Amino acid sequence: MHERSPRTTESLAGSLLLAHPVLRDPNFRRTVILLSEHNPDGSMGVVLNRPLGKRLGELNGDFALGPLTGVPLFLGGPVHPEQLILVAWEMREDGFRLHFGLEPEKAGQFLAEAGTQVRAFLGYSGWSRGQLEKELRQHTWVVADIPGDLLEGAQDNMLWREILGREGDEWRLMAEEPEDTSLN
Repeated sequence: MHERSPRTTESLAGSLLLAHPVLRDPNFRRTVILLSEHNPDGSMGVVLNRPLGKRLGELNGDFALGPLTGVPLFLGGPVHPEQLILVAWEMREDGFRLHFGLEPEKAGQFLAEAGTQVRAFLGYSGWSRGQLEKELRQHTWVVADIPGDLLEGAQDNMLWREILGREGDEWRLMAEEPEDTSLN
């Protein structure tokens, strides 16, 4: 099993947090979280695989006629679910660059660039000082590197299964278990 052990000196920003298969908290069950910040004061990120089935233009009139109208909308986490967070992934030859918490005008500029994707999130996932480290020691999360094809596949529970399955054979077996284990 591939699992990074948490070290307080190593920032996990730019990593994925995959909910452990036994995690039952409805806010985080089978989630893939892109960790955008991780430091001694706390951590934050957004859930990548909770699509709301809406576009930003449907959120309110401010986006209905602008360049961001078609940007997909996701539930980013349980913290401040009324807060809109715009994120852009800029694909580059040496990998990708993440732009987190963009102003709408800047997000529109990124949207016009080839190889860049923009997503909108309502809320975020956050941890106070030491909370994420404690959860990592309790094996609540599996830390994974961001695959190059992260945004190419389904952005729902299949994303969790796919990425967790890449962490090794044992993880793949657990990821494929049905949600209702009585069906096993």
